Amino acid sequence: MAVEPFKGRSQTSSTAAGLICTLSVAVAFLAVSQPPAWGGETATAESPPPKKKVVITVGVPSKTMTKPSFTLTPVSFADLPGWAEDDHLSAWKAFLTSCPVLIQRSDAGKASKPMSQALAGTCRFALEQVSSGRKMTKASARGFFETNFRPRRVDQTISGGLLTGYYEPLLQASRTPQGEFGTPIYRRPPDLVNMVSEAERGAKSEAFTHMRQTASGLAPHLTRAEIEQGGLAGQGLELLYFRDPVDVYFLQIQGSGRIELPDGRKIRIGYDGKNGYPYTSIGRELIQAGTFTSDNMSLKALSKWLKADRERAAPVMWKNQSYVFFRELSDSESGGPVGALGTALHTGRSLAVDPAYHALGSPIYVCAPSLKHATRDAAGFNRLMIAQDVGSAIKGPERGDIFFGSGDKAGSVAGITKHPGHFFVLEPALAIEVRSTPPGRQP
Repeated sequence: MAVEPFKGRSQTSSTAAGLICTLSVAVAFLAVSQPPAWGGETATAESPPPKKKVVITVGVPSKTMTKPSFTLTPVSFADLPGWAEDDHLSAWKAFLTSCPVLIQRSDAGKASKPMSQALAGTCRFALEQVSSGRKMTKASARGFFETNFRPRRVDQTISGGLLTGYYEPLLQASRTPQGEFGTPIYRRPPDLVNMVSEAERGAKSEAFTHMRQTASGLAPHLTRAEIEQGGLAGQGLELLYFRDPVDVYFLQIQGSGRIELPDGRKIRIGYDGKNGYPYTSIGRELIQAGTFTSDNMSLKALSKWLKADRERAAPVMWKNQSYVFFRELSDSESGGPVGALGTALHTGRSLAVDPAYHALGSPIYVCAPSLKHATRDAAGFNRLMIAQDVGSAIKGPERGDIFFGSGDKAGSVAGITKHPGHFFVLEPALAIEVRSTPPGRQP
């Protein structure tokens, strides 16, 4: 079936839409602010008296609640600031990457939530468009999203909307310890057991996400301090050796890396589990200790401070007990870093989210008026993104981590991204049809 543009769009002007987004971001950020991964202050403001609103929980019949905490309010595409100017074809390509995995999970019975099932159904239609040989353009990609999804504004009082950034660093390393290359990273230990799926670890990171299998049962794994002081030595788990333990620390926070070996060859490594401890922001710890202020804290500033004194840096980094293990990606996977869905991430289009609120694979329109350095646009950051990753520090319905790509330039952009933002979730029309169908009838 041909893709037709969504009909009945609101005539709300782009100026009015931008004002709605700006006000929404300001109110959400001031109401309950979530400190960023690197640290930050919590802003508070007195909230207005709660009003009765219809709570639209994705994939579940709506209910009326007096004190809602997370609601999805129907809006039109015209209400999305900058929607018409966005590059929908880039978003389509990112969305398409997730489709085979979403369909596979649905067919295997692993997509238990209605939202995930509806996404899989929409993916089947998207892949039909590809297999038919129909060429997708920017205009037809926009038509696809407007026809098959309905925008829902996130209204919530759980945590302020906050956007940070991450990237794939380019580092030098050796397969063997030699000369200045003496700090190892490790493969996944054979005794490591997942307590939750990797796709859910961001939502359940307050407890142990991984543990260690011992003769007497499950036990907490080694901490960062124990591992870095030789706790895994002698097991043949060393994957690569780096120059600086601070580089290794930030590599683990990013979760992937492109590595140049001494002979000039380049390989990619990706996340392969962690020791299971909750993530602790050492940036926030240093702010609370008075070493930094929230205004002068950045990835670059923190890295410089840590590298200035290794003996001082080690116990600070050990405050974050979480430790990430890696694997070398195969040639078929080396097209880019891999997210939680097991698919390649897309620069500027892949978003790490909290899976407690958003199904992986979901299209999410992100509005961040003050995030201008990433787009060099006076209107800020207004972009359709795809939820393709998770992170231990990504907690809340409007907490997002934007993937900015690979290398130092991407790192510079990611390192200074700490901006309020607002989400509009694109809910599959299939999910709405299922909810609207009376019991006993098939849509």
